[in-house]
Amino acid sequence: MSYREDIAANIVTTLQGMSSPVAASYVTREPFDFTKLSNAQYPAILVETAGETRSDATLGEGNAQRQATIEYQLTGFVKGANIDTARNNLIEAIENVLDVDRSRGGNAVNTQVTSIETDEGSIDPIGGIIVTVTVLYQFTRGNS
Repeated sequence: MSYREDIAANIVTTLQGMSSPVAASYVTREPFDFTKLSNAQYPAILVETAGETRSDATLGEGNAQRQATIEYQLTGFVKGANIDTARNNLIEAIENVLDVDRSRGGNAVNTQVTSIETDEGSIDPIGGIIVTVTVLYQFTRGNS
């Protein structure tokens, strides 16, 4: 697989293993209709690859080293009595579990949460978040 795929797969596996302050019940890379989830499937997280920028890390031809910064959007959905608290707990759990291994299993130089948005109550009685995760990785040209 490519670094892009390996990193995305690592993010999914990592999120599936989170437990504190909340565990994710459903984590996928396939789009879904959050209104059709059962109560047992919340919190749910959709992991999607977003934009990427690339640059040369070394000069030369052939096996030149490249550097890339890729973003993943984690769209999360919560349901319950206190939506704002549920959103905050999911955001905290995501950031905490991703910080455990910022190298994404040895495939990245660094990982960090760079932005957080909420639905601000627009999809009540469900709460939504979008967490943007930025990953810096290096690769040899032709092996991205």
